[in-house]
Amino acid sequence: MTEIILCGCNGKMGKNISAIASQTEDFSVVAGVDVFAESETRFPVFKSFGNMREYPGAVIIDFSHPSVLQNLLSYAIKHKNPCVICTTGLSENDVVKIKKASEKIPIFYSGNMSIGINLLISLAKTAAKTLGSDFDIEIIEKHHNLKLDAPSGTAFMIANAVNESNEHKYIYDRHNVRKRRDKKEIGIHSVRGGTIVGEHEIIFAGNDEVITVSHSAQSKTVFAQGAIRASEFLKDKKSGMYDMNDMIRSKI
Repeated sequence: MTEIILCGCNGKMGKNISAIASQTEDFSVVAGVDVFAESETRFPVFKSFGNMREYPGAVIIDFSHPSVLQNLLSYAIKHKNPCVICTTGLSENDVVKIKKASEKIPIFYSGNMSIGINLLISLAKTAAKTLGSDFDIEIIEKHHNLKLDAPSGTAFMIANAVNESNEHKYIYDRHNVRKRRDKKEIGIHSVRGGTIVGEHEIIFAGNDEVITVSHSAQSKTVFAQGAIRASEFLKDKKSGMYDMNDMIRSKI
């Protein structure tokens, strides 16, 4: 059985993970961390990692807020808990902290826990290599009106994947610049509205032809399932950084 400490347990993603874990004997949420600790759960909920007791071997799944990261990593390093970090909106400095912590504990880090979106990224990466500089690249991401960060972490994952050579610069807003599009640009556009779970589209626009690769998540369950699978994958791993590609390769 994989035991889970669920950070952000009272949020939408936390509740999804808790529901999935309760439907199988292979997973058990043993504790939760949430600043809003008032809801009824089958497990104890703490307002912070500072006052939470030790849970040896439990995997921390984090779907909370970047402000929680430092305390989460400190707790995990102290008690040797593997971490699945799914929170978006992390800064470059946050990512540095995660990589530093991975020298002491196993950490699974991904901006998107959907297997489908990671396949999309792989396809986009192949397309970028094949099409080369003859095609302009634009990325459009759409999410619900409650999402705080923009562009999404997944949009950056896609952009970084198709820009491995680091020759392109990212452009987020064109309305205040009156000039022709530079060939070494990747446009990233954010849409926020309604209850859109998550949609990502990569446009490769060339002369007289356009290639589009897209993915649409119909519910948050796909992300919760990915996080659950990641916790099982990570629980016996040595210290280091892991991602969705490592998990997918382990299933082949």
